Amino acid sequence: QAEGTGAAGGEVAGRRPLGSAGMEAEAEAAERQAACEAVALLECKVAAMAGLLAPTVQATRAQVEKKATSTYEEFAADMQDQREDELRQAAGAADGAGAGAMAGEDEEEEDDDKDIIYNPLKLPVGWDGKPIPYWLYKLHGLNQEFKCEICGDFSYFGRRAFEKHFKEARHQHGMRCLGIPNNKVFAEITKIDDALKLWKTLQEKEQQQDFDNEEDEEFEDKDGNVYNKKTYMDLQRQGLL
Repeated sequence: QAEGTGAAGGEVAGRRPLGSAGMEAEAEAAERQAACEAVALLECKVAAMAGLLAPTVQATRAQVEKKATSTYEEFAADMQDQREDELRQAAGAADGAGAGAMAGEDEEEEDDDKDIIYNPLKLPVGWDGKPIPYWLYKLHGLNQEFKCEICGDFSYFGRRAFEKHFKEARHQHGMRCLGIPNNKVFAEITKIDDALKLWKTLQEKEQQQDFDNEEDEEFEDKDGNVYNKKTYMDLQRQGLL
């Protein structure tokens, strides 16, 4: 027993406790690991939330496009249709269970018929869920496609959307990546080469406008003749003045 006690005491004595530097390193490593796990968990949550909200974002975008392409008359007609639908639904709810079931079947059949929309020209959808009239499509110029290379070859349909995009974040980011200020001088320019050439030309003109002592500074002799600085100094050295 004494020998066993002595051996155990020797093993304990042989172990060296970690110093303060080692304990601090382990604590920092644990903190970094916990931070990485928290960031990974947050990224997973954001990705899952983005996937859940994708249909809502698409529906919102479609709703905004409808607003931009509808007239006041179409908006009023759509509101009237919504009121009629609400009244129809309230009347159907007040009927009996049997009548309600039959009405529900009829409405489902009507919905199925409405889902089949003939749209060979692929026109934007209006407030009523149907393609907008072709004359309105032409009026807003939505048949015209404008591509902007600065925006990553993004397409804009309609002159109005094309003109507005020069002040939007996508185009401003592209100009910043090129190192060019986004001002009125570069409006209507969509090609990267054209933007760079214009920016170079503007810089050269700005440098030319700077005051040059050799060329712009003027001297006048006793007879009233005016020379620039370089010519005046050459004539003076030659003794011609």
